[in-house]
Amino acid sequence: MLEKMADFFENRLDGYDKHMLTNIESADEFYPYTAKQLPTTENCHILDLGCGTGLELEEYFLLNPSARIMGIDLSQGMLSALKKKFSDKDITLVCCSYFDVPFGVCSFDSAVSVESLHHFTKEEKVPLYTKLHRALKDGGYFVLTDYFSLSDEEEQMHQQNLIALKAEQGIDDDAFYHYDTPLTVKHETEALMEAGFSSVLVLKNWGATYIIKAVK
Repeated sequence: MLEKMADFFENRLDGYDKHMLTNIESADEFYPYTAKQLPTTENCHILDLGCGTGLELEEYFLLNPSARIMGIDLSQGMLSALKKKFSDKDITLVCCSYFDVPFGVCSFDSAVSVESLHHFTKEEKVPLYTKLHRALKDGGYFVLTDYFSLSDEEEQMHQQNLIALKAEQGIDDDAFYHYDTPLTVKHETEALMEAGFSSVLVLKNWGATYIIKAVK
């Protein structure tokens, strides 16, 4: 049965970190690599979309302990776990959908998202990325670590499966339900470029997991 996004993660809080680090292929490599792409300037301001329990921040604070973080996530349980980990850090946490939260204008030096955005269509992402582009300072950039469909056919299959499951279960609202619908890297890149980013680069990949850097 499909679960609403927030409920899915609230129900899996116990053991979440262990699951992510041991069951997700190459997580022990892509979390540190992601952190190394973020700015190390003192007191820089970072936006973390779908921050969860802050696994990427564990690595990042080792490199830049003075960084200021705004983390957004649907799960209050995840945010509480993150806050407990980093009680001595400058962190602002928002329990909401990042589609609904205002990011401001020229507010952040960089933004990051790890294993969160593979649930949404290109059409849903373009407005989000437009808002994100506006929120970055000149020269700012977005580091996206996520897994992607390896073909158009795979992408379409995931999206069609979600539509079929919602129909079978009588779900007709506009809420987000947890089901993976990863785009191809090509379509992700198109969404970022349509949102106004000047360049989109693939930095590294481990199988279907890619790290993408989009520069304002």
